This record gives sequence, structure tokens and C-alpha cells, in this order.
Amino acid sequence: MAELDHCSSTQLIDGDGEFNVAGLENFMRTTKLSNCGLSYAVVAIMGPQSSGKSTLMNHLFHTNFREMDAFRGRSQTTKGIWIAHCVGIEPFTVAMDLEGTDGRERGEDDTAFEKQSALFALAIADIVLINMWCHDIGREQAANKPLLKTVFQVMMRLFSPRKTTLLFVIRDKTKTPLEYLEPILREDIQKIWNSVRKPEAHKDTPLSEFFNVEVTALPSYEEKEEQFKQQVAELRQRFFNSISPGGLAGDRRGVVPASGFSFSAQQIWKVIKENKDLDLPAHKVMVATVRCEEIANEKLQCLSSNADWLALEEAVQSGPISGFGRRLSSILETYFSEYDAEAIYFDEGVRNAKRKQLESKALDLVHPAYVNLLGHLRHKALEDFKSRLEQLLNEGEGFAASARTCAKSCMLEFDKGCEDAAIRQANWDASKVREKLRRDIDAHTSSVQSAKLSELVASYEKQLTQALSEPVEALFDAAGRDTWASIRKLLARETETAVSKFSTAISSFELDQPTVEKMLQDLRDYARNVVEKKAREEAGKVLIRMKDRFSTVFSHDNDSMPRVWTGKEDIKTITKEARTASLRLLSVVAAIRLDEKPDKIESILFSSLMEGNAAVASSQDRSIVTSDPLASSTWEEVPPKNILITPVQCKSLWRQFKAETEYTVTQAISAQEAYKRSNNWLPPPWAIVLMVVLGFNEFMLLLRNPFYLMIMFVAFLISKALWVQLDVAGQFQHGTLAGLISISSRFLPTVMNLLKRLAEEAQGHQTPEAPRQQTSVAFQSFRNQTPNPTNSIPESSVSSNITSSDEGIEYSSPNLTQRKSAKYQEAEVSY
Repeated sequence: MAELDHCSSTQLIDGDGEFNVAGLENFMRTTKLSNCGLSYAVVAIMGPQSSGKSTLMNHLFHTNFREMDAFRGRSQTTKGIWIAHCVGIEPFTVAMDLEGTDGRERGEDDTAFEKQSALFALAIADIVLINMWCHDIGREQAANKPLLKTVFQVMMRLFSPRKTTLLFVIRDKTKTPLEYLEPILREDIQKIWNSVRKPEAHKDTPLSEFFNVEVTALPSYEEKEEQFKQQVAELRQRFFNSISPGGLAGDRRGVVPASGFSFSAQQIWKVIKENKDLDLPAHKVMVATVRCEEIANEKLQCLSSNADWLALEEAVQSGPISGFGRRLSSILETYFSEYDAEAIYFDEGVRNAKRKQLESKALDLVHPAYVNLLGHLRHKALEDFKSRLEQLLNEGEGFAASARTCAKSCMLEFDKGCEDAAIRQANWDASKVREKLRRDIDAHTSSVQSAKLSELVASYEKQLTQALSEPVEALFDAAGRDTWASIRKLLARETETAVSKFSTAISSFELDQPTVEKMLQDLRDYARNVVEKKAREEAGKVLIRMKDRFSTVFSHDNDSMPRVWTGKEDIKTITKEARTASLRLLSVVAAIRLDEKPDKIESILFSSLMEGNAAVASSQDRSIVTSDPLASSTWEEVPPKNILITPVQCKSLWRQFKAETEYTVTQAISAQEAYKRSNNWLPPPWAIVLMVVLGFNEFMLLLRNPFYLMIMFVAFLISKALWVQLDVAGQFQHGTLAGLISISSRFLPTVMNLLKRLAEEAQGHQTPEAPRQQTSVAFQSFRNQTPNPTNSIPESSVSSNITSSDEGIEYSSPNLTQRKSAKYQEAEVSY
């Protein structure tokens, strides 16, 4: 009974021809038929109704098919087709019990199901048992003949029939020996085969090409039960290893792997029900296609939900993973191997095609993770390159050598990472990502190189600016005939020094020669532009420079000492010298002369501006009209780009310059006149002579009378004291009128103060302030008696501006007047 519990008897097709899909799936799951591959066999039994087919199957394979109850009459027991597991037989064997033929329940004309079930059995079964009665052998109208005719007819509907074993089981064998029965049976079988209509392709095909015919006989189950069981047990042994070479099964050319048995059976029955010819090779391919695709989809689904793969996919999102390729290859190989194991028995072409599809889909599934990993490797390699390059540059290494070293090491690390990420099942090319990394490295290298070169260029440009700006400005400030020669010499010296150092500095960048030459030329051009820019700046404030130069020359002597306008100076000559110096400065700034080309700017300016008045007067005298050389916007032999101040602008500037410096000359002349007036407070010489002539008698009278001399001496002392107290000489330095007004306002208080001190001295009382007053008087007397160059020079001699004050007329220096005034507006000349 234990064995019967495992046979799993299941109705495969009911009496109405409905296929039991769920039952078959349950049968395969329960018996684990799907795991057998090709190591299984199918045994079907055909025969007349109530011929003991189910009984034979149950005893032969230990199945539990329903048997007929003889005590209730002879009627149809098995309806449709049933299957069961043959217990205890290796390999796995499926027993198939077909509905009996020639049954009264279906009638004489309803043979469609008989033919359909027979065709189904021949298409699926490896061994077909033909159950027949012994007494029917040799009869022309026996029941076995219609059955065999049905078998042979439906066999022709298989386009490529496989070789099936027909095992004729003769039931209720009589005393006639089997060796006599078998030839008769074979002869009957051959006659039936010859009588069946065949296709042209198999018209002359012998029976042996389609069937292996075997014959066995069994005694009556009812009369000789023990003998029946014994012979059935012997027959059972023939079904062990039935699929082995030489076994009972046929050639198994159309066998379907066990995992595809359910689908194959469904499709075969569907084709048979639709009354179509069954193409077994095409059916085999179709089953292989469906089952291999199902297996592939199953493996792909398992891969997509694999915990190791999901963990690997999640981990690769955050960064590179060591051993990615090895781990993923192992996961893929597991599922590919499982596919191969399950699909190994299906059609090779279909199996390989579906495996390729599985590989393609699986690789498509994991490819984004691989690409993501390559992205991380590329990003990491690029960042490593950036940090290493910066580190080497900070250590003072050469740029080009550092870039090569870092790029080589980073590319090597990336290649190793790609090798580690490579998957055995795929031939993915990482060259595009590698090329992108190379482009990124080159772009960063170029960017850093540009930045470093820009810093280097900016540094040397700054050095050139510092080395040229102030010296050039100083040379322009002291403009002379050799100014531009000095500027050219300075420019050449500083430029070559900078170019030499710059050339050494950029050698580590290993630039191509044209680029180096261009950069060096750009540096030279920058140095020249610095000088030109400074020249243009100086040209913009040339009027101020000219006025400063005029003031310096006009107000200082050859020893750079401030001039004192004592009346002895030749203001006309000094003015001409100052204007000459200013005009020379204008000629220097009028154009850029860095190319050492001669020009006539200075001579034209001097001939037109310094000598212009005399020339014009002479020409007017002779009534000759000459052209003005300054009535032009360009200088001869000077390129327009080098012109800073045009001739017309020079003429305008000179006119403005003369107008703004005319006042200084006028003030100097006024200062000379004021100095003369301040030193002429005594009467004129003719008055002195007249006084001597007219007062000779009085003078002689004084000499003859000593009393008058004493009175005159006393008067002298008093006058001297008043002179000192009133500081007469100092007061008259500001002018006669101012001196008289100041002395008249101070005369009476001074006399009263003097008389008071005399009275106190006469009484013998000296005020505490007396010593100080005496000291002051003595000091004043000494100061007035001592020749002091500064004191002897009246303030008016160094002044050209006359202003009034409470104490008289004051004078101030023209330089001071210039500084205290609103400062001349700077003449801005647009070029």
C-alpha cells in the first residue's frame, strides 16, 4: 500500500477530451518528474475495452488504476487517459492507461477519440503495450486488427515519426506455444501495415523503420493468478533501464526533457484535437523554445532578486568595490549553470539561442552597475591625479614631468580597476570611459597649466611694471635730450632680464617652441606697453609738468637755491631759460621714441614757439607769408600710433602755458621794484648834497661851540634809543608809507616809556623788568649793528604779491602764492 500511495494516479484527459493541466502540474510536482531530465520513460497500454489493461498495469508497475469489477458486469472502466508513476522502476517511468477501444458506450461509429488517444500515445510513449486476447490471433475480424490499423494509420500523421516499441501482450495464453503464436501475429501485423495507406515518402518504408515489435504472453489472471503474477514480475524486469542502449524503449529521437513534459503533452493534444498532422521535430523545437525561455526567465528573475547581487548593486552606488567583476561573474555563472543543467536535454539550437538571450538580458541587467563602477573609477582616478599633481607642484617639481608622472600612475590604477571590474561572461569595452578619463586629465592639465602660466606671466608683468613705471616717470620728470635714450636702455635691460628669467621658469612646462616664442614676445610687448602707457600718462599731465619745470628753473639758481629778486637778476634771460626747459619737456613727451628713429619735433617746436615771434616780425617786415609747421595733426617721420601730442595740441598747450606762467614773471618784476623801493628810504643823493651845501654854516657853528656838540650827542643817544625801540629800519622794510604809519602809532608810547625808565634810574629805583629791557635793548642794538644777510634783505625782495595788513604792506614769494592759491587747473590734453 505504501508504494500505491506514491503512484499518484491522475486523469490526464477526460472522456470529453479536456486536458487536465492542473492535474498534470500537480503530478509532476508531487513525483518530481521535472528533475529527471531525459532519464524517464513513458509506457502506454492500448487494447479493447474490458481486456484487463488496468489490471495488467497495476500488477506490472504497481500503479492504482481503477479496475473493472467482474461481479458487476463487463463495462467501460477507464474513461479518457490516466497516468501514474511506476513505483520502484528505474529510470522514472510514467504509466499511461488509455480508454479501451471497441466499447459499446461510444458506439460503432464514434472512433475519433480512439484515434486521438492512439496518436497521443504514439507521440508521447516510448513503449506501447498492445493488450490482446490469445483466441483473437489468426482471426480475420478479430478486435486486434482494427486496433492495429488505427495505430498504423495515425502513425502516418507524424511527419517524422520516431521508432516506438510495440509490445504485444497476449492475454490468457492457451496450450499453443508462443513460438507458434508469434509468427502468426507478426504475419497479421505485416498484412495490416501493408494495407494501410501511406504517404509517398514512406510508401516503401518497412515496418521495422517505425516500430520495434516485441511479443510476450501471459496466462489467465482469473484461472492461473499465481502463474500470472510470476510472469508479470518477470516482464517487469524488462522495464528496468529501459532507456539504456539495447533497452526496451525505442530510439527516443523525439523525447522531450521531463521539465517540458507538461507543456509538450498539452501542445500535442491541442494539435491532435484540432485534427492537424503532428510534426514531432517542429513540436520538439517548439517545446524547447517555450521551456528554455521559461527557464531563462526564471533564472533572470532569480538573478534580479538575488541578495548578493542586490547588495553589490547598492554598494556600487556609493563608490568603487574591490572584486566587483569576480563576485558578479560568480553570481552570473551560478544562474547560467543552472540554466544549462535544466535546459541541457532540449534542442541544442534552441537551448543555445535562449542561453544567449539569457546572457544578453542578464548582462543588460548588471551593465548599469558596471558603468556606474567605471564612473567611480574614472572620478577617483581624476581626483587622485588632481591631488598628486598639486602636491608635486607644491614641492617644486617641473610641471610637464609632474603631469606625465601623475597621469601615468592614475591611468595605470584605472586600468587595474577596470580589470578588477571585468566580467568573465561579457566582453565589455572600457576604452570609451578610459578615453574620457584621458580627456579629463588632459583638460585639467591644460587648465592648471594655463593657470600656472597666467600666474607666472602676471608675476613677471608685475615685476616689469615695478621695474619700469617709477624709473620712467622719474626720467620724464627730469626730461632732457637723452631721456628717450635712457628709457630705451632701461627698457632693454629690464626686458631682457625678465625674458631670461621667464624663459627659464617656463622651461619646465615643455611648451613647443612657437608657443614659447610667442609668450616671450608677449612679455616684451607688455614691457613696451608699460613704457608707452606711462608716456601717455605723462602726456596727459604735460602742462603741469611744464609749469613745474618752469617754476623750478625760474625760481632757483644754478645751485638749486631759491632766487632772491634783489634787482640784479636778468629776468628776461631767466624766463627764456625756464621756458626753454619747459619746451624741451614738451618735445620729449610729444611722441614715443622707442625705435631710435630720428625726428625733428624739438627743432620744430623751438623754431616755431621760441623763435616764432621774431620770425613772424621779420617776415612781416619783409611782407613774406610762411606756412605754420605746427598747423598739422601729425609729426614728420613719426608713426601715428607713436604720437602723444599733435603739433596743433603742442601749440595750444604752449599758448596756455605762457598765459599761466606770465603772472609769475610779472610778480618777479614787481618783487625787484619793491626791493629797490624798500632800500631807498634815505633822501636822494642830490638832496643830501644840497643839505650839506646849505647847512655848512650851521655845521661849523656846532664845531666851534662844544655845548652844541654835547646837546647833539645827547640828542644822538636819545635818537639811537628811539631808533632801537621803534625798530625803524625794520618798519621801513615794508615800505615808506607803512613805516611812517607804524612809527607814528608807536612813537608816543615809546617816548613815555623811555622817560619813565630814565626817571626811575635818576631816583635809584630800577624796575624788575629793567634787566630784561636792557638786555632786549642791547640785543636789538647788537642785532641792528651786526650785518645779517637775511636781515639786510627786505621781504619785498623775495615777494611778488603785495597784500595789505594792519601793520603795513606785506610781500609773499611767488612760489608760496602759487601753493596758497587755488592751484592752477591741470591742463588735460586729449590725444
